[in-house]
Amino acid sequence: MALVNEHFLKLQSNYLFSDIAKKVNSFKVTHPKQKIIRMGIGDVTQPLAPAVIEAMHKAVDEMASRETFHGYGPEQGYPFLIDTIIKNDYESIGVSLEPSEVFISDGAKSDCGNIGDLLRHDNSIGVTDPVYPVYIDSNVMAGRTGTWENGTWSDVVYIPCTAENKFIPELPSRRVDIIYLCYPNNPTGTTLTKEELKKWVNYALANDAIIMYDSAYEAYIQDPNIPHSIYEIKGAKKVAIEFRSFSKTAGFTGVRCGYTVVPKEVSATTLKGERVFLNKLWLRRQCTKFNGTSYITQRGAEAVYSPEGKEQVRQTINYYMNNARLMKEGLEACGLQVYGGENAPYLWVKTPDGLSSWKFFEKLLYEVYIVSTPGVGFGPSGEGYLRLTAFGDHKDTLEAIQRIQHWMR
Repeated sequence: MALVNEHFLKLQSNYLFSDIAKKVNSFKVTHPKQKIIRMGIGDVTQPLAPAVIEAMHKAVDEMASRETFHGYGPEQGYPFLIDTIIKNDYESIGVSLEPSEVFISDGAKSDCGNIGDLLRHDNSIGVTDPVYPVYIDSNVMAGRTGTWENGTWSDVVYIPCTAENKFIPELPSRRVDIIYLCYPNNPTGTTLTKEELKKWVNYALANDAIIMYDSAYEAYIQDPNIPHSIYEIKGAKKVAIEFRSFSKTAGFTGVRCGYTVVPKEVSATTLKGERVFLNKLWLRRQCTKFNGTSYITQRGAEAVYSPEGKEQVRQTINYYMNNARLMKEGLEACGLQVYGGENAPYLWVKTPDGLSSWKFFEKLLYEVYIVSTPGVGFGPSGEGYLRLTAFGDHKDTLEAIQRIQHWMR
């Protein structure tokens, strides 16, 4: 008799964005003529950079010839992309990495969920709250979160990030083994300074903890005082694993490419107290469960770093950040409290008049025909907020803000 992994049965309802899709689809059935503007799920709308398209076309042509055809590639990724990443993303900010510490994948989401394969089920978890749901749900599946009680998991340490503490998480009140940090933050759009991030690195060093650092939105940082990598902090290579993605940086949401950095110094212990380095374990895991990101995709990712690619990608990022600026200014003009949108493509909006997250979501959908994301879907501290994204078409963004302004008069 085959037995199910009962931890999956603990997952609460559907995935947040699946619930939103159901509500939107239901609205479309009953209001078929209404134009819906989507500002909820963080998918991009602008096309891939011309340099990326050119590189991918060239790679496709290579696949048509016996002499240049590529079959299975290295599970860790092709050296041409790994070397390019190290040179442009890390050496440029004074961080030294070895090629064997960078692993190309099909995206940060996959790696954030899969990294838990390396660690025992009984590690304690700390998450900033609100938080990207994948961090929680992947640990539910692994059996690390305990039981669901009054809207939270019993074995998860929630670290509130609210307007009251300026969205700066305090160090956990009790020791945790695994810490999830995402900066620039999804969903709040806020950031940490080097001084604030250093507190977390020092905590991990002092408590023999590991930081899972999701840096998928670092390309949107505008403030020169905000770190682009946790490895800018002394000692971080001993305690931090960093995840990055080309999805929001270069529009690869439908192409799928990202990478994870696992420094050779990061380690965990066995029950007997033996120190085990995670770099080799992650390589072994990837070689067993992953056949590598496609050659065509990796050539496209490499082109992101070409002179033309950098300029084209920067223009797209500026396009989205201009949307964010207009959204922030327009919403604040309505009297709404808005956070983020300055170093990230996300805006965290306080719901007016004490409305719940889902109630305000429904009012925007049914009365203004705008799709948002209820903040409570990201955790208990998200109640009373909505997340809006700046990834939409510019004209649609302007129309959405005008609709809200007219609606709130």
